[in-house]
Amino acid sequence: MESEKQWMQQALVLAREAAAHGEVPVGAVLVSAAGELLGSGFNHPIASHDPTAHAEIVALRMAARNQQNYRLPGSTLYVTIEPCTMCVGAMIHARVTRVVFGASEPRFGALVSQRRLLDTGEFNHFLQYQGGVLAEECGALMREFFKARRDRKLTLPEA
Repeated sequence: MESEKQWMQQALVLAREAAAHGEVPVGAVLVSAAGELLGSGFNHPIASHDPTAHAEIVALRMAARNQQNYRLPGSTLYVTIEPCTMCVGAMIHARVTRVVFGASEPRFGALVSQRRLLDTGEFNHFLQYQGGVLAEECGALMREFFKARRDRKLTLPEA
């Protein structure tokens, strides 16, 4: 459990970097079964003009390039917020073994909050998942980011 917290702390550092760039603060790290960092990333769809540039996708792309393989069996993805449908699908295609997330995502979460995609039994790959690792810290980062965004909108001068 201690190593899970350490990896999630690294994902939180990346999430803060996303926030510093004005992006939704989500960070992700992908780790091999041997404990080697394979890839990492943070949300940046706005800056990259890429709707798929979620933290999980960025980490998967980096890992696939580093491994010279689009399959990443035995790996664990640590992500600060429960993944969306697109990201869960990418993890299934990449054959990620496990995903560990911090806070649940009540609007778009695809593991425990909304779609519960992995509970359908319709996929040819089983992906283990666990939520709640540093959940309070991960959730607080999101809440603070969106509160600051709302506050800025309220204080902007009228046109």
